[in-house]
Amino acid sequence: MVKRNKRFHAEVATSSLSDIMFFLLLFFLIISTLANPNVIKMTLPKSQNNEKTNKQLISLSITEDKKYFIDKEAVNFEQLETSLLSKIGTNKEQTVVVRIPYNLQVQDLVDVLQIGVKNKLKFVIATSNSK
Repeated sequence: MVKRNKRFHAEVATSSLSDIMFFLLLFFLIISTLANPNVIKMTLPKSQNNEKTNKQLISLSITEDKKYFIDKEAVNFEQLETSLLSKIGTNKEQTVVVRIPYNLQVQDLVDVLQIGVKNKLKFVIATSNSK
């Protein structure tokens, strides 16, 4: 009787594991850049054309009860200008996205935009797609 010395060794195929990890990493990187954590949920005015931007933005949100938020930080209207200027710092090219509910008065929007005009800042009004 002849004994065999060869034993079966279990193997795990790991050749495709690096590909899977690469795709998972790519997926999570894309998803994390799409999510904006500094947004307060509100109904925005409608627009036919929406421009998208990849620049670093500062979010200025105004709620229906006229509470002001800079990147989710509550700010009084009296301190809005100084808080905004300190947030922007020396980079005057930075864009401020104004998120204001559609049913708020135009005067409220004008009051905020005057801060931008006075300090020569770039303001953009956020809208939702009308489709």
